Amino acid sequence: MNLNLKNPIVVFDIESTGLSLTTDRIVEISIIKIKPNGEEEVKTRRINPTIPIPPEVVAIHGITDEDVKDCPTFKQIARSLVDFMEGCDFVGYNSTHFDIPILAEEFLRAGVDFDFKKRKLIDVHTIYRRKEPRDLTAAYKYYCGKDLHDAHSAEADTRATYEVLMSQLDMYNDLKNDIDYLSDFSTQNKLVDYAGRMTYNDNGDIVFNFGKHRGKKVLDVLAQEPSYYDWMINGNFTMDTKKELTRLKLQPLSQKK
Repeated sequence: MNLNLKNPIVVFDIESTGLSLTTDRIVEISIIKIKPNGEEEVKTRRINPTIPIPPEVVAIHGITDEDVKDCPTFKQIARSLVDFMEGCDFVGYNSTHFDIPILAEEFLRAGVDFDFKKRKLIDVHTIYRRKEPRDLTAAYKYYCGKDLHDAHSAEADTRATYEVLMSQLDMYNDLKNDIDYLSDFSTQNKLVDYAGRMTYNDNGDIVFNFGKHRGKKVLDVLAQEPSYYDWMINGNFTMDTKKELTRLKLQPLSQKK
């Protein structure tokens, strides 16, 4: 089976210094770019995160400070990544919760504009969890009948993610081979920011998705408690969250009604 593509897609995986979207950095990214004609192109880059990689993280993906000390920083490769991924939709494993948000942060930090909201995002993990809840290694075994060697190597995980998606399409007759459908199916919430601090409710209003104001309209909270904006801007939130919050705060009054 070949994916039914309108646009090229990139299947990707990221290894990082940790799981914090605000303080951790990418140390490796691997991408399989698949064109509508089925042609594939693979790129894997190691990246100098400019901060130490903790030993407990090295124990997971095996990438050390020594391995990346002479590698380019993300800022140095950001523009070439954008050029490579321009016009593509995205496929990842648990990517809407981690890979997309941390990649968006790295682009913002590098001063390079790349808007994922213009692209279709397919999360294989969400499809898997809704069909057969488990992790990538189990998914690979279940769908592809193979053991995942070199798990937590970005390229091995990227290849496994692609194979799992193709096997999911083969296994489930009700899973449409259509990027728009797969994106909708694997996206549980419509997020305003990549970290998911703000989402759209059933009425299309933007609401907070955490803390004491969970479920409340963002604009109502900002009007009733102006200090909440300052608290978030000065707090440990992602650059993308702060950008979206500021955009909402400063949008013309006519758009707020």
